[in-house]
Amino acid sequence: MKDVLVAGGVEPRIRWFETATPTAVSAAAELGVEVGAIANSLVFTIDGEPLLVMTSGAHRVDTAFLGARLGGRIRRADADTVKAATGQTIGGVAPVGHPAPIRTVVDVALAGFPEIWAAAGHAHTVFPTTFDELVRLTGGEPTPVEPSEV
Repeated sequence: MKDVLVAGGVEPRIRWFETATPTAVSAAAELGVEVGAIANSLVFTIDGEPLLVMTSGAHRVDTAFLGARLGGRIRRADADTVKAATGQTIGGVAPVGHPAPIRTVVDVALAGFPEIWAAAGHAHTVFPTTFDELVRLTGGEPTPVEPSEV
């Protein structure tokens, strides 16, 4: 992951936790930050193709709402699909470093935090970034992921 971040022009300040932090709540508690500043990497499918949704840990993705915005039907990906699409397992999926590019959307709610934290490819690791940097690194489309953000 370090090499991927460097290649993306990001200083790789990866933090390793002694215990796994597979949820936004656990990561926020370890870091001492608001749960909303955690950028969850959630893998779905849209019309059968992988879709990575980088969402604020403060809420859930409204799949019907987001599917309507993106023009397709969204379903949660199973563990095998997540592994095939990202090369990583659920609980530590990073926004980058995948075997092939994945269509990505970045929750606009993350823009409200000067620093956000994303998984670094393992349930024990995270790295700090900003909303703009996350959008740039992922090639993601900034979009609301639930109706209250519109």
